Amino acid sequence: MDIGRNNRRITLQRLGPGRKPSGQPTEVWLDMARPWARLLGKNGRETMAADKEVDTTTLSMRIRYREDVTAQWRVVYRGAIYDIQAVLPDFDGRQHVDLVVTAGAARG
Repeated sequence: MDIGRNNRRITLQRLGPGRKPSGQPTEVWLDMARPWARLLGKNGRETMAADKEVDTTTLSMRIRYREDVTAQWRVVYRGAIYDIQAVLPDFDGRQHVDLVVTAGAARG
């Protein structure tokens, strides 16, 4: 893997236990890692949902190989939140993991 091409810093987050200001337990997004990534491709589209136009952007990001990332996590890049739609690891070479992410109607 050519590390020099990974020139974008992203944050990987997952839901975990937290507390509201009142002290009540809740789930919050926790930062798990800040790997360097390479943007491989970008696609956008507009659709209608609930009588509204919804813009969706799909990106493909490549990070160094790791086994803990799942589709329940999310990516924060340049202040935008991207839901992970697919995690595509390189099982043979164990060099990288491709993340297919979307921005638009986010999970939270």
